[in-house]
Amino acid sequence: MKSRRAFLQQGTLCLAGLADGPAMAADSGARPLLRVGLMTDLHYADKEPTKTRFYREALAKLDEAVATMNRERPALVVELGDFIDQADSVEQEIEWLQTMESHFARLDMPRHYVLGNHCVGTLTKAEFARHTRATGGHASVEAGGITFLLLDACFRSDGVAYERKNFNWRDANLPPAELAWLDSELAKASGPVIVLTHQRLDGDAAHDVKNAADVRARLEKSGKVLAVFQGHAHRNDYQQIAGIHYTSLVAMVEGSGAENSGYSLLDVLADGSLRLTGFRRQEDREFGVGRVTN
Repeated sequence: MKSRRAFLQQGTLCLAGLADGPAMAADSGARPLLRVGLMTDLHYADKEPTKTRFYREALAKLDEAVATMNRERPALVVELGDFIDQADSVEQEIEWLQTMESHFARLDMPRHYVLGNHCVGTLTKAEFARHTRATGGHASVEAGGITFLLLDACFRSDGVAYERKNFNWRDANLPPAELAWLDSELAKASGPVIVLTHQRLDGDAAHDVKNAADVRARLEKSGKVLAVFQGHAHRNDYQQIAGIHYTSLVAMVEGSGAENSGYSLLDVLADGSLRLTGFRRQEDREFGVGRVTN
């Protein structure tokens, strides 16, 4: 099987046309060929804080992140799930979602959404999509020679989609139809792939997709996946498995005040390496090009 390094060296990272792309911050090093904004777990709700979660403050935290993205001008921005928290009624949930969407829509570039379990705790996936620009499920997005695969693990083990409080959040799965779609998208990708998901794929028992090992095997077999970025656990975390970088991003809802937030800019460099520049509590990371030898 072709290694990721060989895959890149043979010219499939066709990003040269972006050389005049987004400007870099002054101290951020080499100019990227592609830049993407990432954020996760805002959990907006018009309700009182519970323990460490300050739901109303998500609006101000989102506004700061949007202003940063508009200044730095990534090609796109992706929110990795739990955009809103769960309400007691569909009507209340839609109102909260519309409020958040009105702030998120201030982005000057395309915006995308990964579904989190709280996004569909009260709503259906179709209702969430109707009031945002979300697809309502998994999606493939191409930018600058990179394929971004947005996964939807909001399914029970029996294949039933999450909605209307019909699930246990620990029972997250990619159903057979989505696995077949994943195989197809990986096969037809002509360049490197980055996977974006809410629930984790790297073996965190409490926050993992239940069939994560099967998903990882498919990513590894393709030889094309550079990295996976995920939310759900609310903390900074990282590990490398079979040459693929798995990074968990910090939640924006945790803690009061602007300093207790976190979002990031992901830069893809010419050699296929990646650089994550974190803001507030999000950690910076640099990723070399992984290798698959099988």
